Amino acid sequence: MGPAGPSPGHPTGTGDTAQARAEAGDPGGAVPGGRRRASAWRAEVGRVAEVAALVGLVVTQPLLDVLGRSPDFFLFHRADRREILLLVALIAAAPTAAVALLGLLSRLAGPAGRGAAHTLLVGLLLAALAVQVGRHGTPLRGVPLLVVAGLAGAAGAAAHRRWRAPSRVLRVAAAGPLLFVGLFLFASPSSAVVLPRGDGGAAGVAQPGVHPPVVMLVLDELPLVSLLGPDGRIGAARFPHFAELAAGSTWYRNATGVSGWTPYALPAMLSGRYPTTSAAPHYSHHPDNLFTAFGGLYDIRAEESITRLCPPSRCDHPISPEQGLGVLVRETATLLGRVAAPVDSRVDPADSYRERTRAEAGIDAAEPVPDDPKFRWDSLDDNQPARFTAFLAGLRPAARPTLHFLHLLMPHSPWAYLPSGVRYDAPEDLPVDGDGWAELARQRHLAQLGYTDRLIGETLRTLRARGLYDQALLVVTADHGVSFTRGAQGRGMDAIKAAPDQVAWVPMFVKTPGQRAGRVDDRNWQHVDLLPTVADEAAIRLPWRVDGRSARQAPRADGGKVFYDRPGQPTPISGGVPAPPAAPAPHPLVGTTVGDRPAGGPAQVADLAAFAAVDPDAGRLPAAVWGDLPDRVPDGTLLAVAVNGRVGAVVPVVPRDAGGRRFAALLTDDRLFHAGSNRLDLYQVAADGTLRRLQLS
Repeated sequence: MGPAGPSPGHPTGTGDTAQARAEAGDPGGAVPGGRRRASAWRAEVGRVAEVAALVGLVVTQPLLDVLGRSPDFFLFHRADRREILLLVALIAAAPTAAVALLGLLSRLAGPAGRGAAHTLLVGLLLAALAVQVGRHGTPLRGVPLLVVAGLAGAAGAAAHRRWRAPSRVLRVAAAGPLLFVGLFLFASPSSAVVLPRGDGGAAGVAQPGVHPPVVMLVLDELPLVSLLGPDGRIGAARFPHFAELAAGSTWYRNATGVSGWTPYALPAMLSGRYPTTSAAPHYSHHPDNLFTAFGGLYDIRAEESITRLCPPSRCDHPISPEQGLGVLVRETATLLGRVAAPVDSRVDPADSYRERTRAEAGIDAAEPVPDDPKFRWDSLDDNQPARFTAFLAGLRPAARPTLHFLHLLMPHSPWAYLPSGVRYDAPEDLPVDGDGWAELARQRHLAQLGYTDRLIGETLRTLRARGLYDQALLVVTADHGVSFTRGAQGRGMDAIKAAPDQVAWVPMFVKTPGQRAGRVDDRNWQHVDLLPTVADEAAIRLPWRVDGRSARQAPRADGGKVFYDRPGQPTPISGGVPAPPAAPAPHPLVGTTVGDRPAGGPAQVADLAAFAAVDPDAGRLPAAVWGDLPDRVPDGTLLAVAVNGRVGAVVPVVPRDAGGRRFAALLTDDRLFHAGSNRLDLYQVAADGTLRRLQLS
């Protein structure tokens, strides 16, 4: 049947075939040319509306939903109102315009080609929508999900071409993108960032007494258990500076965070109130907080990362992460790739959060330089986080009381540091759960925590060097922890239920002015206690009601604790001071020297060329090693990874992940490397302990 005739089962001739006939013109001359052209353009408008509806469901709605629930994304990237509105406009209009333009270009192929192209676009968009629906509503993943989605898209395209109803529904749904934009701007948690209301709450009231300088360092994603040694104390051998801090402060050993999500956890810590609504971590939603309470009496030097609780009238933010519309577009495109993927993906804008280094920010190092020959700070200080450098630089005596605040995204993922401060590169999509992968994630976390320990040491040294240590109120804590338990990795509800000791319990140290000796306090500390405690120690009375209890008050009689995965929904958690975890014993091969061994099978190692020219003093090493092995190598087989003849890690072979990798290892000892060409060897470890050297490619 020709394209100008009515389609089967479509007696009225309305559909793409009827549209094609209008565009081609009535060969009988019954319809005037002007009316034919108007009809043709009405048909185009209808097609664009259908594309807009589908693109809205495939792109606009899921992206604005994720970003609307993630105000921290905009706060971290310091996005202003103009940049956010431009980003929203691009999300709502650019994909539709691109797809619609592609369809319009098909007019060059004639009416039949235009109709076929539109049907194809509808089918592809329906298939993309089916991928998202199927991933959330079925167990299908990967190629099976793509096949089913492709069939769904083909069936939808056929129905769209045959019947009138699908077109009518899509054209009504074309208003969807405007609705999604409206919900984002006026009803989502991110709306406070776009349309802030107010500029902070009431100032605290100065009480009689001394108002000491306050130094507050909030770390991120740090479980207390990561710091513990076998005796339940801070592991001084691995984390000497945390141990030094504990030796001169009060360690609230039974301290728990409020939530596993920083936008809920940090406002609770700094307001003294449990989270009740899904509000942005913004001063317009949390006007009563540490900064507004102290702002009337104290100078505020605040370095926030993914919150904006300090209003502009109280402080600015001199060091910013990578920012600008281009960065927002790039990170949003990455989010879209995860949203649209046919495999499980953790759609979390926080994956883009990373502390910029001093070198990247182009700022000078904080003085003085530490005198530690084992720590090549003169070579590695470019790796120091820029906001930490600014924090150290501001730690100076002042005539007026000063609050120094830093929320540092350490040892939070992405993990990129060895304990020495050397950086390494690793794939962003390495699994964090499952055989072998969960332990690797824990090792990378502990390595970055080792570097964080260095930063704690720098803070203590700087305070002493500048005469602030004895007089300052020093607070070091973390907002929440993270689980490395297999099957419950992360900080969601599964992790909270399976491993509350890793997710909820956090380090909490308070050194009061003049305190010299360390002590342990096992009271039931909950992080809503932080603000009332700091306010009491600084002789400031809070002018609002808090849920927390100052450490100067009697401890809670009730030992129960709560955790908030969702605001207003406290989850009771059980347990007390966590016991130190049983750390896996290092494999006896680690640290040993290996010589020539019999040749074994092949192995593929990514970025093998990085070992050819290593400069340890440049601050970056190829310390992460990953690759693939033939399927004939059984899962669970051990591999020894050696650099320059010394074994640095022993890891298991695991089922191939989505990136095609069967092994990955972290070489935490940078002394394995030397300047110039380095030799990497991979050995297969047999059950009897014998080694066979694999052929690398």
